[in-house]
Amino acid sequence: MASSYANLYESALDQLFDTYSALIPPLTQWLKTQYPQDDQTSDRAYANATKAKALDILRGLLPMATLTNVGLYGNGRAFEYLLTKFAASPHAEIKSLGLSMGEELGKIIPSFVKKSSTERGVNYSKYIAKNLGATREVTQNLLGELKPDQDRQDVQLVEFDRSAEDKVIAAILYPHSHLPLEQIREQVAELSPEQKVEVLQAYIGDRQSRFYKAGRAFEETSYTFDLLIDIGAYRDLQRHRLISQERQDYTVAHGYVVPPELVESGLAIDYQKALESAAAAYKAIAPDFPQAAQYLVPFAYKIRWKIKLNLREAYHLLELRSARQGHPSYRRVAQEMYQQISKVHPLIASGMQFVDMNDYDLERLSAEQRLDRKIAEQLTVNSEQ
Repeated sequence: MASSYANLYESALDQLFDTYSALIPPLTQWLKTQYPQDDQTSDRAYANATKAKALDILRGLLPMATLTNVGLYGNGRAFEYLLTKFAASPHAEIKSLGLSMGEELGKIIPSFVKKSSTERGVNYSKYIAKNLGATREVTQNLLGELKPDQDRQDVQLVEFDRSAEDKVIAAILYPHSHLPLEQIREQVAELSPEQKVEVLQAYIGDRQSRFYKAGRAFEETSYTFDLLIDIGAYRDLQRHRLISQERQDYTVAHGYVVPPELVESGLAIDYQKALESAAAAYKAIAPDFPQAAQYLVPFAYKIRWKIKLNLREAYHLLELRSARQGHPSYRRVAQEMYQQISKVHPLIASGMQFVDMNDYDLERLSAEQRLDRKIAEQLTVNSEQ
């Protein structure tokens, strides 16, 4: 902000936020013409559902600079390491947050976090920062001239265990036997497909909802996906604790996503104009400030992200993130991941029966209708009292 790019940066952000605000009323009105209110839906539920869909459609205009609230919970050791990582960040904002967080934690658990501010802690932060910079430089030297393969699919299963199903079946049998694991695996290899199905069905049983969690045997195998998805979907999906993940920098290089509703409603031109204006500002600033320029990248632009998760977590993640009330962009990612896992491991993926493969109009409407019923029930209780 002390550079000659300050005005360009602010004007690009202003255009994004102004366009976002300006498109909410006409888009909401268009949605109401496409999805009329029925007699069973209250005015409150209908208004909230249509507004929520409008905001979901337009969220691609929000830049990475958009402020948000984040809550953190952890133990002393975790916070000590987090403060060390914050101090090693190339972003001034992260460094500042780390200092503020350290001050607050120092009031409550000073003995647990003091190492992050000692000479050893400071040197460790410098060590991390130096290695990150060196690795980035080596990467650019080795791969910087290469261009991404444009024909690769956006959701790609790049690594899985071809013997996973037998390993999962063996893991199911293991705690109910006195045999060594190697011998159980040898026996499983001799089982017929029907016998393996019998074992799996006994283990999974009658799952009546996604809240009936898959067992620990499903941790026996894992899947690595390379994803090229919009930043909005990435922000929703990356919050899951049990996935190992690495992302690349936020950039405009991979293009952006335009929701079909904006095209159908005739509002896509202003949306795209704001995105491309932000991209032009990013390209102007990035050569001198490659880290800070990332704040300009709107959520509609795509990011490349690698995740690794075991089958147990896949059950949780894909059934949760394909649910009706979810955002369409990450619902499609969850659906595609499920289909690719099912293709390579149909047996052990068969219990993933609560992945919702349907498309919906007003995704939040059912949730609002449930809230209506709760409100009505509470009013009945209050009147009886």
